[in-house]
Amino acid sequence: MDPVRDSGRRPAVRTAVRAAVAMVCATAALVAAGPADAADAPAKQRIEVEIPGPEHGGDAGSGHARVPAAGSPAKTTSRLSPAERSADGQVTKMIDNGSPADRLDVVVIGDGYTADELARFHTDAEQKWAEVTAVEPYTTYRNLFNVWTVDAVSHDSGVSGDPDPATVRDTALGSFFWCENIERLLCIDQPKVDAYVAKAPAADLVIVLANSAKYGGAGYNEPSATLGYEGISTASAGHPKSGQVAIHETGHSLGKLADEYFYAGVPEYEKYTGPEPGESNSSALPADRMAAQRAKWYRWLGEESPDGGTVGAYEGGNYFVTGLYRPTDNSLMRVLGKPFNLPGVESMIAGFYQHARIATPLTPTDRTLRLRHTAKVSVPKLAGADGRQPVVRWYLDGRELRRFEGRTEVSVAELWLFDFRTHRLTVTAEDRTPSVRDPKVKRTLRSSVDWNVRL
Repeated sequence: MDPVRDSGRRPAVRTAVRAAVAMVCATAALVAAGPADAADAPAKQRIEVEIPGPEHGGDAGSGHARVPAAGSPAKTTSRLSPAERSADGQVTKMIDNGSPADRLDVVVIGDGYTADELARFHTDAEQKWAEVTAVEPYTTYRNLFNVWTVDAVSHDSGVSGDPDPATVRDTALGSFFWCENIERLLCIDQPKVDAYVAKAPAADLVIVLANSAKYGGAGYNEPSATLGYEGISTASAGHPKSGQVAIHETGHSLGKLADEYFYAGVPEYEKYTGPEPGESNSSALPADRMAAQRAKWYRWLGEESPDGGTVGAYEGGNYFVTGLYRPTDNSLMRVLGKPFNLPGVESMIAGFYQHARIATPLTPTDRTLRLRHTAKVSVPKLAGADGRQPVVRWYLDGRELRRFEGRTEVSVAELWLFDFRTHRLTVTAEDRTPSVRDPKVKRTLRSSVDWNVRL
């Protein structure tokens, strides 16, 4: 285990307070600084990232560290030929499931791939996304996602720190192992990453794949203030466990889940005495009090969970040995290779629907449809083993047209209009998944589209 870092081993409440203080201090420093100091500030900025667990072990993570936003101090210069520059920055829609406005858009960027290796980057991106979508709830909801690749051409093949700290390579994103002297911590130059992310039409989540077989990764789980994405997961493309590291990090960025591991033998983290944590999978309440107060994951208590055992309140989590509870003993938020637990699945689905809509109009909604027109909507197929699909219903002026249930297109002529008034045609699509029990989340699993129609 890495040395204890005061900046890393703390619950979300303390993280938020400290981040707010840091923001105020940084802003004050920039106001007081001269132009030269202000220009140099981004290079000195440090951000918090999650450290993956050791390679030969089950722990999903081992704390946090504050790292330079601008990456390694060992700077390299871009030395691309004209032909290499022409290939740099090209955007490809690897998975196309619809409009970026209605889908969760993932942007995958490679680092340490030369122009001659871009084909391999695309293969690596496909394989890594296949690893992600092999895990629930990604499997069921894979059609809610678009996946974009952005070609980042590097002068050198491979990344810095592989195989040892003395190895320095000139790469597009400045990826490097041994970040903060931790071998498996794979950091990037975030401003350089953002320059490539900005080339994609949309970005809700970013994955950086390093051209390496060395174990490592990092979770940049703070949302981007400028580009809007939820976070960056870094992973080595050639290591078999790197996909699991990336999925764990999306538990933080998309699901807003807490880590469920803890630090035994570390005095500061022996007992939690603070307020109730904000994350949905961390609580100061034991099971009986949780049920009595109808709090957190009480709706799942006693249910069999996909990661093994039943949902309860298992002491230890969010870094603390005692005083905080997690829903199950060993979910993906604690141990790599495990599934998300039931409360975690619910939170991930909630995160998906923060960015994706289940009904997308294919017929424009900004004009009145007449008899010759057809109202069409796209509803993504769910890919779960149970075969369940969204419920699609049609309404005319608020009255359900039951004969059209399940259809994704209806012609105006089928509506049997008998007057010359303008009417409102509505279609709704609703995901009635049993994996969501929270009424607030359920309301986000439904979307509708309206058209004006008339004879």
